Amino acid sequence: MSTPRQPPGGGTGGRRTIKGAAPRPGAPRGQSGGKPPAAGRARSPKPQPPGTQPAKPQPPKPQSSKPQSSKSQPPKSHAPRPAAARSQPPSAAKGQGARGQSPKDQPARARQPRPQSAEGRSARSGQPSAATVRPAVRGVRPPQQRRAEGRPPTGAPPRRRPPQRRPASRGIRLADPRRRLRVITVVLSVVFSVFAGRLVQLQLLDSDALASDANTNRYLNIPITAERGSITSSDGVALATTVDAYDITADPAMFTPGATGLPDAPEQAAALLAPILGVPKEKLTADLRTPKTRYKRLAAQQTPDVKNQITDLKSSLEKQAGSRACQAQKRLLNKSVDEGGRTRVDNECVNPLAGVFNRDTQKRVYPSDGLAANLVGFVNAEGEGAGGLEQQFQKQLAGKEGHSSYAQAGGRLVPTAGGSLEPAVPGTDLRLTVNRDIQWAAQRAITDQVANAGAEKGYVIVQDVKNGQVLAMATSPGFNPNDLSTAKNSQLGNAALQDAYEPGSTAKLMTMAAVLDTGKATWDTKVTVPYPLVRGDVAFKDDVEHDTWYLTLAGVLAKSSNIGTIEAAQTLGATQPEANKVLYDYLRKFGIGQQTGLAFPGETAGLLDKPEDWKASKQYTIPFGQGLSVNALQATSVFSTIANGGVRVAPSVVQGTTAPDGKYSPAPAGAQSRVVSEQTAKTLTEMLESVVSDEQGTGGKAAIPGYRVAGKTGTANRVDPKTGSYRGYTASFIGFAPADQPRVTVSCVIQDPVNGHFGGQLCGPVFKQVMEFTLKTLQVPPSGSEAPNLPVEWKP
Repeated sequence: MSTPRQPPGGGTGGRRTIKGAAPRPGAPRGQSGGKPPAAGRARSPKPQPPGTQPAKPQPPKPQSSKPQSSKSQPPKSHAPRPAAARSQPPSAAKGQGARGQSPKDQPARARQPRPQSAEGRSARSGQPSAATVRPAVRGVRPPQQRRAEGRPPTGAPPRRRPPQRRPASRGIRLADPRRRLRVITVVLSVVFSVFAGRLVQLQLLDSDALASDANTNRYLNIPITAERGSITSSDGVALATTVDAYDITADPAMFTPGATGLPDAPEQAAALLAPILGVPKEKLTADLRTPKTRYKRLAAQQTPDVKNQITDLKSSLEKQAGSRACQAQKRLLNKSVDEGGRTRVDNECVNPLAGVFNRDTQKRVYPSDGLAANLVGFVNAEGEGAGGLEQQFQKQLAGKEGHSSYAQAGGRLVPTAGGSLEPAVPGTDLRLTVNRDIQWAAQRAITDQVANAGAEKGYVIVQDVKNGQVLAMATSPGFNPNDLSTAKNSQLGNAALQDAYEPGSTAKLMTMAAVLDTGKATWDTKVTVPYPLVRGDVAFKDDVEHDTWYLTLAGVLAKSSNIGTIEAAQTLGATQPEANKVLYDYLRKFGIGQQTGLAFPGETAGLLDKPEDWKASKQYTIPFGQGLSVNALQATSVFSTIANGGVRVAPSVVQGTTAPDGKYSPAPAGAQSRVVSEQTAKTLTEMLESVVSDEQGTGGKAAIPGYRVAGKTGTANRVDPKTGSYRGYTASFIGFAPADQPRVTVSCVIQDPVNGHFGGQLCGPVFKQVMEFTLKTLQVPPSGSEAPNLPVEWKP
C-alpha cells in the first residue's frame, strides 16, 4: 500500500484519505476533503516580478485536475469512514463516491447509479481528456468552470470545518386521511346548506316578490289610449269626434341665462309663441321662468296647424343660430379679452325656442261647435266625459285602454328581452236620434227669442210622436264645447232636462184628459166660470179679469181658464180627496214625478206630492199646473201621448250604437203604455185645435198655414231657485201637427222673460218657426181637412 501524495504548500499532513469517503464541504467535485488537485491538473505558475512574495497556491478549478495514473492511486481500503468524513454534506459524499468508488464499494445509501461524464471515464482509464489538458500559455485563460458548491474563494487555502453532527433524519408525518375527510365533509355540508337555504328562500319564499320587483324595475308599462267613440246625428254626421292633437310643452331649465346665454330668453320665447297659441305673453313668460321644473305644458290639445307653425319657426331659428358667424361667436365665449373673447352672443345666434317641444295626444272636437252641445256634453282635460251624453256613456265611448310592456336598461329599449302588447280597443260610436238640420233650426229660434225677450234662458224640444225619439233638444244660452273658457257653469248643463219648473196651463191637458177619460164630462159640457172663485179661503183668478163666463169644456181649455179647470177637476170624485186621488193617478200615468227613462246626468224627475199631501190650496192649484213641477221633456211627452192616440212612448235620444268591429245595433224601442183611450185622445186633439184656430183661443200665433195645429199655451208663476219664492214667469207653448195625422210635437219654454210673459205671445212664434221647418224637413204633407172649430161658449 503506497502513501498518498501530500499537497504542495501544506495540507492535512499525514492524514489518510479513505477511498470512498465523502469530501469535505467546499472541496472540488471528485476530490476528498483536504486533497489538493492532481499534478496533471496544476496550472503553470506565472513568473513573479523581482522582490515580490511568492503567490499562495491557487485552489484547483472544479473538474480541471488531470487524472492520476494507476500507479499513484491509493489502494482500496475497506476501513471504516472517519467521523469527519461521515459529517460531510451529502453533496460532497455523493461526488466522491461517484468518482473514487465503484457502486459496490459505496454505502447502501449512496449506491444510486449516476451518469458518468467523459471526463470521469477518462480519469478512471488513466488517460487525460481533451477537456482537462490545457496549455499553460501566459495571458490566455481557459474558460471559467462552474464553481463547485462550497469551493473556497480563489487564492484562499482550503479551510477545514469542524466536524458537525448530522441531525437525525425525520420523516414527514402525514395527517390522518379519515380525520381530514371528516373535516372537509363537514365544511362542504355547511356551505351547501347555506346555498340550499338561500335557494329555498329565493325560489319558494320570496319568488313572487322578487319577480314582481324585477319586472317593476326592468319592464316599463306604457298605457295606450283608446280612441274615443264618435257621437253622430241621425244621418251619421259627427257631432263629437276625436282627432290627433299635440300638447305644446317646454323645459324651463333650458331658458335660464346659463343655458341660453340670454338674460331674457323666456320673454323672447313668449313673444314668439303667444300669437300662435293664443295664450297671453305674461302667462307664457311665467311658465317658462320656473327652472326647478323640467316640464311645463304651455298649451293643451293643439291642432296640427299650430304644431307645424311652431316646428317651422323653431327650425328657422335653429338654422340661423347655426350659421358660420354665429358659430364663430360661440367659440369666443368664455375666452379672455386678449383673445377676442365674448361674454355673450348676439340674439340672432340663439334659438329661444330650443326648449319647446310637442307631445302626441288626442283631442275631442265638436265639428258643429255648439250645435246640440247641451245634449252631447263635453270632456274634461283628461279626455273623460264631464257632461251630457259624453258623461252618461263614458264607459262605452272611452273603449278599453291598452298597454305596451318592454324591457329597458338605462331608459333604452332592450329588443331581445321580450315584452307584451295589448292593443287598445276603440270606443263605441253613438248614433243619436237628433236630426242635425232640425236641431239647428230649433237652436236658432230659441236663441233669438231668449235674446228678444230678455229672458234668463229657454229651451225647445222636438219629438216624434210615434216612437218617442227626440229630434232636437236646444237650449239657450248654450256653449261651445271646443272652447269651454268662455262658458259659465250655468250654461254647461242641459236645462231642458235639469230644470224643474211649474208648467202652468199646459198641465190643464192632463186634467181634461182625466175628466173625459173617466166620463165625468164631454167636450161640450157647460161650465159657468165666475170671477174670482173662492176655495179654502183663497180667491182664485184667471189671467184676465172678466165677468162670469159661460164656456164649454172645450172653451175652458181654449181660453185657458184656471177657474173653469178647478170646477172640472172637482167632478172626478164625490169628495175633494177622492178627486185628488183620481187626478194623481192620471198624472203618474203621463210620467209626472218620475224619470223619463233617458238616465241623463242631472235629469230631474220633477215634483209631484202624494194626494194625501195636497193640503189647502195645493189641491186646487195642481189641476191648472201650479204646485207641481216637471222638466221640459216630461211636458213634451204628455202632448206626444195625446198625439199618439193616448199611448205613451218612453222618450229616447240614442238611435243605435256601432261597435269597434263596425257592427251596428239599433237601440231598443221605447216602452209603451196606454194612458187614455183613443177616443179621449181624439177629443182632446180637437179641443186643442180650438186653442190655435179659434179667435178666442190663446195660441193663435202658433197657427201654420196648410196644417192643422193642436196646442196649448202656458203662463205660470215662476219659482226662483235662489230664493224659493215666486218671482217672474214661465212662458210656454206645446203642440203637435198635423192634428189630423199627428207626426211631431214641439215644445217651447222661456224662463223669466222681461219683454212680455204670456206663453202664446213669446213661445207661439217659436213653435211656429220650428214646426214649419220640421214638417218641411220630414216632408210631411199638409192637412187634407179643416179644423172642427168646436164651440167654446154657450148662452144661458
